[in-house]
Amino acid sequence: MRFPALAAALLILIQPARAAVDSQIDPHTSLGVVQQWIYNYRAKPDYAHVPAAVRVMFHSQTFKEPENAGIYLGFIAGAIASNPAKAEQLVNSFFPVPPEDEWVIVRAIAYSSLPEWRTLLRKVAPKMPGRKVMIDAYLDGTLPILTEIRLEEEKPGMMDKLRGAFTRNPFAKEEKKLDTSITYAGNQDLLDTLWGYYFATGSHVPIMRIVQMLPWSKSRDTVDKLTVGSMARYTLASYAVRDAELREFLRSELPRQPDPIKAPLAEVIQAADTVQLGAVRKDALAAVDELKTKGSDSRRNLDMWGQVGVGAIALGCVSAAALGAVAVGIPCVIGGSASQGLLSFWEKQQQ
Repeated sequence: MRFPALAAALLILIQPARAAVDSQIDPHTSLGVVQQWIYNYRAKPDYAHVPAAVRVMFHSQTFKEPENAGIYLGFIAGAIASNPAKAEQLVNSFFPVPPEDEWVIVRAIAYSSLPEWRTLLRKVAPKMPGRKVMIDAYLDGTLPILTEIRLEEEKPGMMDKLRGAFTRNPFAKEEKKLDTSITYAGNQDLLDTLWGYYFATGSHVPIMRIVQMLPWSKSRDTVDKLTVGSMARYTLASYAVRDAELREFLRSELPRQPDPIKAPLAEVIQAADTVQLGAVRKDALAAVDELKTKGSDSRRNLDMWGQVGVGAIALGCVSAAALGAVAVGIPCVIGGSASQGLLSFWEKQQQ
């Protein structure tokens, strides 16, 4: 990685914190430069160039599809968290922000988990009047911040099921409501967000959250959990191959983890130590085939399988959702609409 070249490229883009405007961004600058810079940021933090990098993200319409922008959102949140004394100055340097992208600033502040994130959000709220509802939702706790998002929804107990059976009108028409609950099991882009936060901060907090998802890689209960768990295992192994410090941290955590985590974590470490990522992919694909053939333990309908992101694991690719092109050489997490096309591509290669 030639950091002087990247620094020179970003220097062209850097804006004074008080005067960052769209007209000063070079429209020919590739997002790939920023993608590489993000991936290497932890090894060589470059806080002064964060505003320029974020301006490129906005200019490149990176947040047009929120489900595929988790890695960038996480990086911005981590950058805000990495220097609390300059957090307000950094956030102000992002403005003006396209109205359709203001949600990124709101969520990044909330996800930063700064002790005073609410104060900071209130200070910049007047600049984003169109996002008042979202801002209020974070301030009053209706929307959870990153550290408060649950791994999965709590399943009702037997007494809850019985209570519901006796209190529900059997003749009433059941109304389907939009499920807006947020969990790691149900939102693949949150895995991207955790990785972005790690790249910006080097904190092990998001890594430990990813480690907690590893038992899902052995799950045969739901498609969502198997998908996210497999992606967590694959990305941990892929990044640990290239990151000796991460590899040693995972090794140090192994003895103290419970058995459901210990087994897949040992597989991650073994795959990273021996650079056997193909074995992780094959195991994930075998689990997919088994789930397709035998059905899930909860007998869930799998007709929607093509809409989830395991195709990314099959390809071992680098997606736009997780730092761009294959040439960058970074393992991928993929969510949203891009997953279906990747799964179709992989299936054609198997014929």
